[in-house]
Amino acid sequence: MKKHIIAIPAILLLIGGGTFLYLAQGNTAQLPPGADTGKEPVFTTAKNEMLPTVNIAEVKPWTANEKPVAAKGLTVARYAEGLAHPRSLLRLPNGDILVAETNSPPRPQGGIVNKVMNFLMNKAGAGVPSANRITLLRDTDGDGKAETKTAFLTGLNSPYGMALIGDTLYVANTDALMAFPYKEGDTKITDKGRKIIDLPAQAPNQHWTKSLAASPEGLLYVGVGSNSNIGDNGLDVEKNRALVFEVNPKTGYKRIFASGLRNPVGLAFEPKSGELWGVVNERDMLGGDLVPDYLTRVEFGAFYGWPWNYWGGYEDRRVQPQRPEIREYTKRPDYALGNHVAPLGLTFVDKLQLGAPFTDGAIVGLHGSWNRKPAAGYKVVYVGFADGEAGKAKPVDVLTGFLDKDGAAHGRPVDVTADAKGALLVSDDVGGVVWRVTKAQ
Repeated sequence: MKKHIIAIPAILLLIGGGTFLYLAQGNTAQLPPGADTGKEPVFTTAKNEMLPTVNIAEVKPWTANEKPVAAKGLTVARYAEGLAHPRSLLRLPNGDILVAETNSPPRPQGGIVNKVMNFLMNKAGAGVPSANRITLLRDTDGDGKAETKTAFLTGLNSPYGMALIGDTLYVANTDALMAFPYKEGDTKITDKGRKIIDLPAQAPNQHWTKSLAASPEGLLYVGVGSNSNIGDNGLDVEKNRALVFEVNPKTGYKRIFASGLRNPVGLAFEPKSGELWGVVNERDMLGGDLVPDYLTRVEFGAFYGWPWNYWGGYEDRRVQPQRPEIREYTKRPDYALGNHVAPLGLTFVDKLQLGAPFTDGAIVGLHGSWNRKPAAGYKVVYVGFADGEAGKAKPVDVLTGFLDKDGAAHGRPVDVTADAKGALLVSDDVGGVVWRVTKAQ
């Protein structure tokens, strides 16, 4: 009798999980490839989903001889491998590369929904514990591969953003912006660091990454994602979220620089204009053909719509109460990257030497969809610029092949940056690799 009683929760879990997965089959996107990208993406009628469409690429690790596919005129090789969920990258002045080996804090385990979601995260390769460290990679002999790999900074709390100003390394943990003394050439920091400001990390801490960029003037810009899809649990839990903070690291003074950005993960300064740009993950459960994630200037005082509207004024009727009066004050994004492509990494090409056509614009890492049929993203793209503005042309593929012909994921690109020789480095969290893209000889 006791065995039967013990089995009941397991049976209910299986039934609940099966029901969730059945209902989450969702719909198939109808837009042709590329229609959801560029300055003028195509918008369709919203399809309100009871549950998100689930289409998670199962992980099939790279074999020793496999690698992504580089665009014509480029080649790709492994810069470093054997990393634990590598995410954000930072190049130091001496050419060393810092990579955050990190993941979300422990997720809630109780309840059928949480158990199903944890199962899906594990399936996508995102269920591993966070290593909570920053690792230093050094190419000692200049052959394009890191011979040195050391634990540079440990004991962190789901670190993500990194920035160096002078002799201070700033790290954005999920719950605090920290400062550590940096000395060029060191391979380890043992200092405990000091807290500059707290960052919102209240449960469920849905968007846990805190991105970071330093301005030429020595100010820091911190991207903080929302705690839900569309304010589902009330706006009280969204306080100081879905925005970019401007922080004076010397005084700890902070202010809201821009708001209404659901999840601004990648931040970078455009070299010609000096303006701050970011890539933003938009909302879910309106169907596979909505809403486009985007690349945009992040302007002081601007509001970008979340949660009440998107793309400069399309109202999201699911959000209550409605705020129609704020539509006219909503800033429209500059450039659509595609629906559910999950842009995470952003860098500009001024420090890259990849040759034409990659000479004036931005490189974006598209982590890839989990809730769209067919899958979208799973690649690195180039967006051309002109006079500091995103151009009208469609994105150009730089690195593809992260999905195989059966839809399994060998890897998922995250962050992008230039190394000291002008090559493009791409972190791949599922593959545990940092890839190096160069101009073909």
